[in-house]
Amino acid sequence: MSNEKKGPYIKPEIKLPEITPKAIILGIVLSMVLAGANAYLGLFAGLTVSASIPAAVISMAVLSLFRKHNILENNAVQTAASAGESLAAGAIFTFPALILMGAWDDFNFWETFLISLCGGVLGVLFTIPLRSTLIVREKLTFPEGVATAEVLKSGEEGGKSIVYLIIAGLIGALTKLFGAGFQLWQETFARATFLGSKGYAFFGINLSPALVAVGYIVGLNISTLVFIGGVISWWIAIPILTAITGVPEGANAIDYGYGVWSSQIRYLGVGAMVIGGVWALISLRKSLVYAVQQAIQAFKDKDNSSQLRTEKDTPLNWVLIMVIAMIIPIFIIYQSEVAQVEISALMAVLMVIAGFLFSAVAGYMAGLVGSSNNPISGVTIATILTASLILLALMGTDSGNGAAAAILIGAVVCCAAAIAGDNMQDLKAGHELGATPQKQQIMQMVGVASAAFAIPFVMSLLNTAYGFGPATPEHPKALAAPQATLMQSVAEGVFNQNLPWDMVFAGVGIGLAIILLDEYLKSKNSTFRTPVLAVAVGLYLPFELDSAIMLGGIIAYLVSRYQKGQMQASTDPEASKQRSNRAGLLLASGLITGEALVGILLAIPVAIAGTSEVMKLIEQPLGDWPGLLVLLIICYYVYRTATRAFSTQ
Repeated sequence: MSNEKKGPYIKPEIKLPEITPKAIILGIVLSMVLAGANAYLGLFAGLTVSASIPAAVISMAVLSLFRKHNILENNAVQTAASAGESLAAGAIFTFPALILMGAWDDFNFWETFLISLCGGVLGVLFTIPLRSTLIVREKLTFPEGVATAEVLKSGEEGGKSIVYLIIAGLIGALTKLFGAGFQLWQETFARATFLGSKGYAFFGINLSPALVAVGYIVGLNISTLVFIGGVISWWIAIPILTAITGVPEGANAIDYGYGVWSSQIRYLGVGAMVIGGVWALISLRKSLVYAVQQAIQAFKDKDNSSQLRTEKDTPLNWVLIMVIAMIIPIFIIYQSEVAQVEISALMAVLMVIAGFLFSAVAGYMAGLVGSSNNPISGVTIATILTASLILLALMGTDSGNGAAAAILIGAVVCCAAAIAGDNMQDLKAGHELGATPQKQQIMQMVGVASAAFAIPFVMSLLNTAYGFGPATPEHPKALAAPQATLMQSVAEGVFNQNLPWDMVFAGVGIGLAIILLDEYLKSKNSTFRTPVLAVAVGLYLPFELDSAIMLGGIIAYLVSRYQKGQMQASTDPEASKQRSNRAGLLLASGLITGEALVGILLAIPVAIAGTSEVMKLIEQPLGDWPGLLVLLIICYYVYRTATRAFSTQ
């Protein structure tokens, strides 16, 4: 690796300003904006994406307006900003479940803020003792961290690169405005039919540029696996169930498919995610034990005065004090919900153990496959299922708040694990650049606190305007919140003793088969791998989301194929490829951010008027074809721009 040969970009003996007033202010603003955008995306699509590179580009463009700025200051900004989008992922996967199950009427600011804050801070703290082990000793790849470092090194292109973000942001914003705001066209293209009395066929694609952009960012491999999950659910499992039970008389084909998927088939994803979370712990057991041993040794060696600037972490005695400080408000919140001291104390202990283990797993997996492919959903489902079973044994089925208690445990663990994966990517970028780890950890805290402040307002607004879960007459355009609805179903299913265990165990079987296939591909050094989480996500997402993500993966593949074909003709093929990749990534990020921000802004008039039709321009939408045409034009624009950037000097 280049880092092993050359050392960090900024040498340890060189000291540059990292935490400055403008870096803090910009980091706070970007953290809040990206948290809001990722919250909307996750509630809509069930997937979130890393914002480190877009944050780095925005930071470079803004800081270039100042006479004094440097690369480590830029890195500090993106460190805080990316923490915001990661914390949003942890929050939206769990908190809406409390609304859906009726435990919360709305997102109380202090509860939502404190759980988000404590979970996020714990995620930062849990990974501090692991930094040296995973980044320095293990030398894991941390692909997004390395990519972010490379973008920051080429900072002179920041002004040019931000144009891609701005243009794509406007395209995503206008598409959302015309589709969801003015309601000129339907936002989903869906067709379904019964094949005789015992057959079923379905196809659908969501007409959202943001979903296509997600597929572009995660690439063809992951997009294909997500799509395969959708194929298993919608083209195999639902037709098999239909063949067994027969077609209900007078049923609407589309409504029938969603009904069967929602009540039974999506639990295949629960089983696959649970086995994925367990497998992550099993496969990483030796590394986790080693990391814990190193952390204990580092704690014993309190004298770090001789360490290089680039190796100075937050002292571990401070870490221990802050972990204890975070547990206290979490215990108080648990007690306010459960009103049993012993149960609340047990919940806090479970949260700490699961939080540390899964934060370590998230950090390690981020180093192997990147933050976007991290098994956050899997480890959260595993936590909630385990916590539900333990609480059921202690509290019984007549407990009215047992399911909510399990969700609260999962919420803290999910926030911690989400932050941990992002945290390690940022620390890897800093390791490449020569940043001071302790200062990055401070900026991560700044980003977490800023996002935790914004999340209650954003989620409360989205809940009031759109609602979560299945569409209802009151909320016809409800945000699906796929993970949260699944967490709700699992927790309530355990306490109500009506969880469809046959589907869960079938999902475990599917997950095991995928894991075995992945191990085989690993033994063959295959470039195509099958991480079980990607298929599990596809299993529990509506098919139209899977197919839109797949479309984005196909575009990414076509761009990479174009790059390979042009390599010999380029005078500097590696620089051309990086330029093309950056253009495509920033276009995709812009589409996501633009669409998400308009989705949040549209929620304001909808919440005030109490109807989603407040900005409707025509009585009946023009159908789904205009939206499909717009989406295809945007896809071509992304492909064309990314390929042109390859040959642009």
